Amino acid sequence: MGHIKEPLGVDLVVDPTPLTKDEKKKICEIIAYYKATGKKIPFKKIVSKKGLKKSK
Repeated sequence: MGHIKEPLGVDLVVDPTPLTKDEKKKICEIIAYYKATGKKIPFKKIVSKKGLKKSK
């Protein structure tokens, strides 16, 4: 692995992103499906970002 040099005046901080119960459950389902079948779950592809709503 390489070393990441911080630019002057910038602090790089890596923190884990907290997950909700729903996100944890979905991740567990995806892992269980992969272990059972050896395949990835097919997801719908987003064609454009125009249909996405902004979260408040």
